[in-house]
Order: sequence, then C-alpha cells, then structure tokens
Amino acid sequence: MSYVTESFRQLFGSEPRRPDKSEITPEAQAVHIFKKQHPFDVTAFEEARQAHAGDAKKWRNRRWTTLIIVNLLFVVSYYFDVQLLEGALTASRFMGFHMADLNSALQVTLAFKHMVLNLVIGTATVFVLWLLLGGRTFCSWVCPYHLLSEWAEKVHLYFADKGWIKDHSFNRKIRSAFYLIFALLALISGYTVFETISVTGIVSRALIYGPGVAMIWVGLVLLFEIFYSRRAWCRYVCPIGITYGVVGAISPLRVKYVLKDCHHEGDCRKVCLVPHVLDMTVKGKAAHTEVDVSADCTRCGMCVDICPTDSLRFEIKGLGKHL
Repeated sequence: MSYVTESFRQLFGSEPRRPDKSEITPEAQAVHIFKKQHPFDVTAFEEARQAHAGDAKKWRNRRWTTLIIVNLLFVVSYYFDVQLLEGALTASRFMGFHMADLNSALQVTLAFKHMVLNLVIGTATVFVLWLLLGGRTFCSWVCPYHLLSEWAEKVHLYFADKGWIKDHSFNRKIRSAFYLIFALLALISGYTVFETISVTGIVSRALIYGPGVAMIWVGLVLLFEIFYSRRAWCRYVCPIGITYGVVGAISPLRVKYVLKDCHHEGDCRKVCLVPHVLDMTVKGKAAHTEVDVSADCTRCGMCVDICPTDSLRFEIKGLGKHL
C-alpha cells in the first residue's frame, strides 16, 4: 500500500494497516531476526540515552519559538500598525500578500458558494506552503491552541499519574464525522459554523484584538482535556488537521523511522499526539528497514527529541539527508 493511501486511511480514522509476513522485505526480516537473537545491551542503551539528553528538547524548543514568533507577529503588526502580518490565522496578509487558512477557505466557499479573487490567491499561497512543509506541521508549529493544549496535557498527565483522573479515549473516526458535519452545515446554512467554535481562530483573535466571551469556550475545552480526555479537541474534533494532512500527504518533509537503530522502548509513542502513526516502531511491525511516518503526523518533533538512538529523524525526501 502506498504512503499516500495509508496516510489518507489514518487521517480519516482507520487504524494503521499491519503488513502480512509476506509483505515484510527480506532486509527488514533480517533485522527483526537479528534483534530477536541479539537483545540490546541495557547498559549501552542507558549510555545512549544520557548522551542524547542534551538534545532531548531541541525540536520542541525550535517549535515553541517558531509558534510564538508567528503569533506575536500578528500582535505586533496590529498594535504598532506596521502592516507586516495583518489579520489573524484564519485570513491574513503578509507584507500585503494574501494568505488564507485552508480549512477556513473551504468553509467560506461552501457557505457562500463562490470564492473571491483574494481568497483564491490566499488559499493557493498557503496550499503551496504546506504542500512543501507537510500539512499538519501547521498544527504543532503555528496553531496557538496547540501550545495551550500541550501545556494542559502536562497537567492531565500529572493528575493521571497521581491517580486523580483517568484518560478517556474515543474512536478517531469521530473526527471524520465532525469534518463532514461542519462541511454540510456550512453548505446548507450558508454560515461558517465551525469558525464560530474553532478554538484556533478564537485564541488567535484573542491574542491580537483582546479576549472576549468566546474564550470561555476555549477554557471549557481545556478543562475537558485536563480532566477527561487528553488532547481531545485535536484528536477527535478539529477538522483543520484533516484538511492540512490531505494537502501534506505528498510533502517532501517527513519523519523517517530507521528500523536497525530502534530499541523499541516505546517512549516515542508515549509522547506522540497521534501515536497510531508510530505503529511501525512496535517490535516486529516494520515492513521495511526505513519507513516514512504518515501524513497524520504533526511533525512536532517530540518523538525525534525523545529517541536516544536517532531511529526517528526529520528528512527531506529526494535530498537524501536528515535535519
């Protein structure tokens, strides 16, 4: 099954397809057999973990810095009227050039049944940008709610570790259902219903123009994530991830998994927002010696940061080099 097909399956809620034994390449089979016959040296692994400690937050720090700078550019442009990055994440102008959030553009088009020229230009620009960078990169590197949810997740995990709460998961196909519901509501009602409740848009506008009553909704969503279901909005509701994931399915920027270097300790899946995309890291499941992580990956880099043996790494396809 092709990378794009499998990416689409995962984006719309299907579980990762597990390859039959006949689909596992001889090279991958040889690595699996070698690992089974030669267990990793625990001492050597701990030494590798300690040596990697200095890079344990490298990509997280880069991502947080980028996300904060992008959103601060909106704030600075508005307050000082420098016309650098005007508007908000849903629709903006960068140095006079129009940019439009792809999901917002879709909602507007469905609601009003046509696209104005500026929306066409803005959509095309953003489409090309995330086609190159990987669609769901928007979620972890730009979306301000993602950062709030990431911090809320730390509280959730602390409470869960203390035994005060229990995490509740849902079927991931619910997000596809919401995607269809929001699209149909826009088409039938002529109103962009999702934009009214989109925590991404609400937080973005609150940062720029000041908080309003809508921030109460954001607070309720965060409380739900802290006390009931970890990262529920991003995992089970928000259609933005699907829209960008579809666009980024053929992006050259991906996270690559290298089988021979993996110790299968599972730390990468524990920190991942979308752990199903790392199913190949489970012992014996990789069909190839090198596997690209699907387009449902947000490219947040947390798995890359936590992996002590660099079996997960950013790579630009076609250039043969990792970042």
